[in-house]
Order: sequence, then structure tokens, then C-alpha cells
Amino acid sequence: MKKNYLLLLLLFTAIGFAQIPSGYYNTATGTGYTLKTQLYNIIKGHTNNGYAGLYTTYLTSDVDNFYENDGTILDMYSENPSGTDPYNYTTGTTQRCGNYSVEGDCYNREHIIPQSVFNEQSPMVADAHFITPTDGKVNGMRSNYPHGTVGSATYTSQNGSKLGSSSVSGYSGTVFEPINAFKGDIARMYFYFATRYENTVSGYSYPMFNGSSNQVFTTAFLNVLLAWHAQDPVSAREITRNNAIYARQGNRNPYIDHPEYVNQIWGGTSSSDTQAPTAPSSLTSTSQTANSISLNWTASTDNVGVTGYDVYANSVLKTTVSGTTATINGLTASTNYSIYIKAKDAAGNASASSNTISVTTNSGGTGTATELFFSEYIEGSGNNKALEIANNTGSSINMSIYSIKKQTNGAGSWSTGLTLSGTLATGSKYVVVNSSISSSCFSTSAANISTTATELMFNGNDAVGLFKNGVLIDIIGTFNGGTANFAVDVTLRRKSTVTSPSTTFNLSSQWNSYSQDTCNNLASKMALPIQDEEIVEYSDEIVIYPNPSDGNFTIGYGDSISYSIEIISFAGQKVFEKQNTSDNAVSVSHLSKGIYIVKITTAEKTLIKKIVIN
Repeated sequence: MKKNYLLLLLLFTAIGFAQIPSGYYNTATGTGYTLKTQLYNIIKGHTNNGYAGLYTTYLTSDVDNFYENDGTILDMYSENPSGTDPYNYTTGTTQRCGNYSVEGDCYNREHIIPQSVFNEQSPMVADAHFITPTDGKVNGMRSNYPHGTVGSATYTSQNGSKLGSSSVSGYSGTVFEPINAFKGDIARMYFYFATRYENTVSGYSYPMFNGSSNQVFTTAFLNVLLAWHAQDPVSAREITRNNAIYARQGNRNPYIDHPEYVNQIWGGTSSSDTQAPTAPSSLTSTSQTANSISLNWTASTDNVGVTGYDVYANSVLKTTVSGTTATINGLTASTNYSIYIKAKDAAGNASASSNTISVTTNSGGTGTATELFFSEYIEGSGNNKALEIANNTGSSINMSIYSIKKQTNGAGSWSTGLTLSGTLATGSKYVVVNSSISSSCFSTSAANISTTATELMFNGNDAVGLFKNGVLIDIIGTFNGGTANFAVDVTLRRKSTVTSPSTTFNLSSQWNSYSQDTCNNLASKMALPIQDEEIVEYSDEIVIYPNPSDGNFTIGYGDSISYSIEIISFAGQKVFEKQNTSDNAVSVSHLSKGIYIVKITTAEKTLIKKIVIN
């Protein structure tokens, strides 16, 4: 299900995917087929990772961080852009299983240009730029048929991809037609193949090819591909895929980086169009969260037609959309972004920039999640072991129905479980540490739970689960994953793009990794900010005294006034609350020793102080 069409997620920034190298296209200066040959010389000679290596590439190139955003395999033949996917595939468990009798059994590798066309020769047979993961059943139904427009369908997949009689002018055979959301993706894969293999493509026999090394395609099929390229502009998914494959193969699909090259080489109805669209106007931000900004603007006009809009934040291309709204995801909380839009037409002409707006994301904890989830994991030296749970639901959560369980060495049953307690305020973190954790890593007094229970004695091959009413809702590691380490001597932090728990662990799509004993972020997101550092501090008439070493303190003020008070643990848990009281004595003898934040609110002011219970 597509949450917002063509969302950007700059995963390649977070996990090191390479972007376009400076000067990569400097020699692409020609026009027509001369330009195509120049591009061939730029992208030829890529690294061949082998046919089996495709599955490794898919771990970064074809992960669904754009629709369900659930880390599953992104399959163009099963993805439903406007609703719930009929089925999903997880990496490593449902690939190549050999059972393709119905959709949803297994996924395999789909050669957009069938491998029989080039006799399964290398490097074509393993070139990820035109080989994608797809459902095995649909892949088999597509078989070796060309891609084109279907007149009468004989088979329709669960996401609407069709096989049937051709409506392509001059071709009466069977064709396969993908859904609209991926027609441009597939067209640009064909254009890539025609360019990367310019030196051999004239010898390939295929209904879509004309036997030449320049135009490559028959006129009828070329017109189909040009139309698909124009109607489905480059998406954030393609940008991410191109970067991921470049990191593996060392070459790029130039028609994703520069969509205008298509019409500069093959012409089409817009090949002589040199007039750029007008600049988009009235750009505004309609909403912001901690990690996203939603936008709206007034459409551009063009002498032929606007095909899309490029959305930039801090001068970096974030996404391309076809309409006049967009949402930029994967942003950093409490960060200012300068945003502008450019329109483009089918010929690749780009408009001037729209007005630039300055937008700051929310500070976090705004309630975008539906459930608690693990937000940090520390498996460090000695007993430096800690778990952090985040509440971004928008509501306070009773922790007593939650527990943490561990499976030892990737085998056997879950442990009895460590039951949690208290109330976790929205926007706060719940921290559980091994009671022998080094003080240089984290203070046990700042934890919600400090324990030597087996659940906090985990190693790099012990799956750890978060349970709600005895049901697993989130996991770090793979249950029954064996003795292989998934995270040893490492700190893991949940990516900002993850807003819900998952019972399937995916390191690359869900987590950022840090070196051993990286402890500085643990419990860093507080429910309330510390605005001053004094333990006892006067603020006009309000004063807190003394420091509550005996478990009690007094709130003093000049006049008898009504106030409300909240006490928050240093890990973000609300541990005390009293509303609309004038009683100045506060008893905290029930609280364990540690650092706490006190928030006092009157009709006129709010005071935030730090106290230490010894």
C-alpha cells in the first residue's frame, strides 16, 4: 500500500549507498545516438557479482521502504500502490523455493529482457539494473513475452499486472503489461539494456528489437516505452535502487539520473520541445512530523505538458511526483530544511525553482506509531547490555502488560520473561540495563529497570523479543536463527523511518549500527527538556527545597496558588502526578534513587527542575 505516491526515503544516505559521482556524466555531451554511445562508454565494464549475487543486491536495492515501509521485498508484480498487498516476501526465507504453483509461494529473479534473448551469457545474466525480484508464479506467467499494452487479458495477477493479446500497433502476439505505477521503471530498464549492451544488442532476436545497435527497438514498441517513460516519471524507489546497484556493480542507469536523455536519444513527440515549464508557485508546508514534511503547491504550465515535479530539501533531490502534493520522509527531528520545487516536461526541460520555504520538523514524540517498539540495543563489552523501548503513540502506555523475553543461542523456547512496570509517557523511552553495566556507559540509577535477569545477559546470537499480553510484537534477531551472530559487540539504533514494531528482523532496513560501547544516545529522548542544571533553583516566587535525600521535598511560593506537578524519571517515565493542588508538601519516598525531572505548572508559568533522590 502506497502511503503517499512517490515518497522519498534517502536510505542511501543512512546506510552508505553511493550517489552520482562528481563528473560521472561529463563526457555525455552529444545528441541522438551519439549521446547513447557516450553513455555506453560511461556505464560499460561494470562489476559482475554473479547470478547468485543478485539476492545479495536485493537486500539493499529492492526493499519496500516506499509503500508499506515494512522492509519486505519490493516486487513490481505484487505491490499494490493503493491498498493492501496481496502477500509479502521477506529476505532470505521465500526465495528460490521452487514452488510457483500459486502467487505468494516464493519469489525469484525476473529478467525484464528474457535471458534466452542473450543465451544466458554474462554479464547480462546477472545485471541487477534490469533483473528484479518478483513473485515466481507471475514471473512464470510472464515467461518470455515482451512488455506491451494488453488488448484482451487471459491472466491478471493479484496486483493487476496482465497477460494477453497485444494492442501494440503491428504486433499480434502475446504481451505482458505491468501496472501503471511501474511502467516507467520497466521502460527505463529497457533503455538501460539498449545502451549498456550497445555492442552486442544488434545480434539479439526479440519481438521488441529491430536488429540495430542504435534505435534497438521496433518503432511500435519504442513508442510504447516512450509513452510509459513519460507517464510514470522517475520515482524515489528508482533513485534508491539505482544508488544501491551502483554501490554493488559500479555502474548506473543514466535514464534514472537524467530522464531527459531518453528523448534526446530516441526522440518522440517531445524531442523538439525546448521550452521549459513555468516555475511552480505558492509552495507551502501543510503538515510536519518529527521525520516528515508534507507539501502543496500551485501547478506549472508548459507548451506540451508537465510530467512531474522534483522536490528538493537543502538542495538535495528528495523525490519526484506527478501531482502538486508530496511528502518528504526520512528526515531528522528538530531540523530546519530549505525546500523548493522544480517542474519538468517529457523532454527533460526543467523550470526555474519555486519559492523557497523554510520548514522545521517537530521535536519528536508526536504520536506517529500505533505500538511500542525497541528503539535501541547495546551488546557491548563485559556486561554493557541495554535495551530501550520507545513510545511514539501519542498516548501514555501502561507497561505492566509488556515483557521482554530472550531465546538463547538461536534455539529452544523463549525465556519466562522480564515483566515491565509503570506508565510510559508518549515521546519517552523505557530503558532496561544489566545491573553490572559500566558507569562510563550508563548510570543504572537512570534506568527504568536494572537487573541481572537472563533477558539482560544476551549475546550477539540471542534473539530478544518484546511481548504484549504474551504475544510477540517486536524482535531483535531471528528466532531459531542458530548460533550465527546477528549483532555482536555493537550498538543498534532503530532508523527514524521505522514507526511500528516488526516480528521480522531486518538489520539493513530497520537499524543503524554503531561501534562497541556507543552509549551516548541511550534514553536521550526525554519527555521534558532539562532547562537548567541546579538541583535547588529559585524562579520568581517558586522554589523547590530541599533536595529530597529523605524522600520528600517542599514547593514554596509567595502566595497560596493552585498548581500541577509531574515527576519524570531520567529515562522519560512519568512516576508521579498531581493536578490542581495547593498542598506544598510532595512525598517521593516510593521512588528509587536516581535523577528525576520535576515540572510545575501554574496559571502563569511553567517551571522545570532537576532533582536527585539519594
